[in-house]
Amino acid sequence: MNYLWGGMLLIGIIYGLITGNLEAVTEAAVSSSKEAVSLCVVMAGVMGLWVGIMRIAENAGLIAQLTGKIRPVIRYLFPRIPQDHPACQYIAMNFIANILGLGWAATPAGITAMEHLADLNREQCARTGRSPSIASREMCTFLILNISSLQLIPVTVVAYRTEYGSPSPAAVVGPAILATLVSTGAGVIVCKIMDRKKRGANFI
Repeated sequence: MNYLWGGMLLIGIIYGLITGNLEAVTEAAVSSSKEAVSLCVVMAGVMGLWVGIMRIAENAGLIAQLTGKIRPVIRYLFPRIPQDHPACQYIAMNFIANILGLGWAATPAGITAMEHLADLNREQCARTGRSPSIASREMCTFLILNISSLQLIPVTVVAYRTEYGSPSPAAVVGPAILATLVSTGAGVIVCKIMDRKKRGANFI
């Protein structure tokens, strides 16, 4: 990504020099920097609000109740994770945050869940003699589902559209639900197919 963005900036500067529009490039860089800071402030406020709501829900026990509700889904997706393993709670929190469109809020829970899955993978590798450098099926499944991330409320996209003056910021809710439902369904199907094809082994 560093090379990609660096190359794009370099191409823009060179093109500005060649066409004699370097002043326009400079003005665009300054205005874009100002716009980026403004957008960051807006997004920080939106995410702060929703992260705070998530923390209140967690302290009130709502997250624990929702975790219990989706536990059968987690058991279906991750049948090899022992019951009441800490990874299940963080996977559930990650799923809930993603469903609400809180991608940034879902990240800490996702990282913690992956750490627990890595610990579980190392324990399994110690018993079976497999290399712990190879991700387990549970780790791969979680990564795929986290990337596909079913969303009912695309908070980030709605906030972007609001910031840039869209007359109907929430118009993307329906298409976002449909698109992420399809991507999540496809992810589940792929994971289950790979699980059956390579039963007794890991896939990456």
